[in-house]
Amino acid sequence: MRISYDGSKYNGFQRLNNKETIQGIIECVLSKINNGKVCIKGAGRTDALVHAYDQCLHFDLANDFDCDKLKYIVNRMLPASINVNSICKVSSDFHARFMVKEKTYVYKIYFGEKDVFLSDYAYHVGYELDIKLMKLASKEFIGTHDFHNFVSGYRKSYVSTINDLQIYEDGKMLYFVVSGQGFYRYMVRSLVGALVMVGSKKRSVLDIRKSLSRPDIKNNFLIVPGYGLYLQAIKY
Repeated sequence: MRISYDGSKYNGFQRLNNKETIQGIIECVLSKINNGKVCIKGAGRTDALVHAYDQCLHFDLANDFDCDKLKYIVNRMLPASINVNSICKVSSDFHARFMVKEKTYVYKIYFGEKDVFLSDYAYHVGYELDIKLMKLASKEFIGTHDFHNFVSGYRKSYVSTINDLQIYEDGKMLYFVVSGQGFYRYMVRSLVGALVMVGSKKRSVLDIRKSLSRPDIKNNFLIVPGYGLYLQAIKY
């Protein structure tokens, strides 16, 4: 099942006790249809306020359903802020998380006057950024690195690979499009935050280079808010 959702309405994807989450709501709907408990596995856990154009998940049902009919029924039962884009049958060994080949995220920033209708969907920056310098700095992230300085929480390994990172403008909006096989907690938001600091001349390209080459030396960068982040696409 591939879904899209407005994350501003929820406490993230992962099921939580006494809090509304994407996983919790979809499991509730599927369990009613299945007449028995259904547990779903997602391609990743988006944090509170983070949105998705294309989240993927898998699950098992007790009975066989026509995919188009199931999609119609589930969408009728879901709130308007969550939509099923497609459903298809897969082999029993398919796993939505472990079989991912690439994920793409987009982060949105806007300039100019504060816009209340964008407040849950893009990060407002009220000062000028050097876009050219940010594009130069973004090249430092491409490839396989130890991203310890750009990840929150403890892990055994902080190594990951960024396949591509593009920055482009469209009117008052600025987009950061990041692709890679896997991303750790707050990683995309930290990468964007570091680039914003470079663009505002608070940090340099050299600072980013040093933080990647010497992950043992703590170097704190800005972590931009979750509401500007979107899971854009997943490839298998």
